This record gives sequence, C-alpha cells and structure tokens, in this order.
Amino acid sequence: MPKAIVFTDWDGTVTLQDSNDYLTENLGFGRPKRLEINDDILDGKISFREGFRKMLESIPTPFPECVEFLLQHIKLDPGFKQFYEWAESHQIPVIVVSSGMKPIIHALLKKLVGEEAIKNIEIISNDVEIHDAKGGWEIIYKDPTSDFGHDKSNSIKEYLKIHNYSANPPTLFYCGDGRIDSVY
Repeated sequence: MPKAIVFTDWDGTVTLQDSNDYLTENLGFGRPKRLEINDDILDGKISFREGFRKMLESIPTPFPECVEFLLQHIKLDPGFKQFYEWAESHQIPVIVVSSGMKPIIHALLKKLVGEEAIKNIEIISNDVEIHDAKGGWEIIYKDPTSDFGHDKSNSIKEYLKIHNYSANPPTLFYCGDGRIDSVY
C-alpha cells in the first residue's frame, strides 16, 4: 500500500487555464455569456452540469480540432512536472479527478508532462461521445444524476474501495481550485 495518494483536479490546478472555459471563450459563445452562466450556477439558478452543457454546446468546432486548439494554448502549472516526478520516485500515486473530459486531459497530459505520465496517472473524469465523421460531439457525464456531472467524492471513495483502501486508507491529499473541489 502506498503511504499516500494525491488526488488532483485538472483544469486550473494542474494547468494554468481551464480548458473548458478556454474553448467556450475562444470557440464558443465567448467570455461574457460564460460568466453569465457561471453567475447563474453560483446563484443556484441552474446546476453546474446544466451550465457546463450549455457552454460546451456553444462550441461548433469538431472535437479533434478542439483538442488541437487546446494543445497549442493550454500551459502546465510550472511546478506540476517536478511534483509528479517526486511523487513517482516515492511511489505516491497521482490521480486526476476532474469534471473535464478524459480525451482532452489525456492529450494535454501526454504533451505537457510526457508519455510516461499517461501510463502512471489515472484519469477519472467525464468523457466525450463523437457523433459523426464531421466531428459532432457531446460530453458524457461520469455521474449523470449529480448536479456536478461528476461527483468527485464518490470517485475517490470508489477508487479506495477498488484498491482495498477503504477500511485503512493511506494519507489522502486533494488539490483543487474550484467550488466543486470540496469533495471528501
């Protein structure tokens, strides 16, 4: 059993920008409408899941082009790669628990941290369904009944149960920057 496990958010925590906000602001309906939706979420008028879906539906760009766009613009937190290497050298798993989309996280992780990170960092997140050859796509929520689309606390509990750490877990760390990062 590892002595510790680090669970981390992705967008705005491991990366300097939130990839979903970046897509919405640059390829979707723009920053003013995104901020209006964020206010509606914070005011309880709509759920995070509903607001997030509206943001993503505003992006007409085919998904592969969205990924390429993000690969050109999203930057890694300057300390993350060194932290990841330290964690690996101490056999401390780093697990990404994100409301983002797995294919985007995977592509950015590979580019920004390296091929080895893909093998060692588990990603627990929402996914994407591609609808047609023209690139139509939609988010597939990990927890479709959750107001957040992905209940990170449940994902952490499931991870601990699957790895038989539930009864006596190692020291757990969680890194996050958002409202939905108050998890455990």
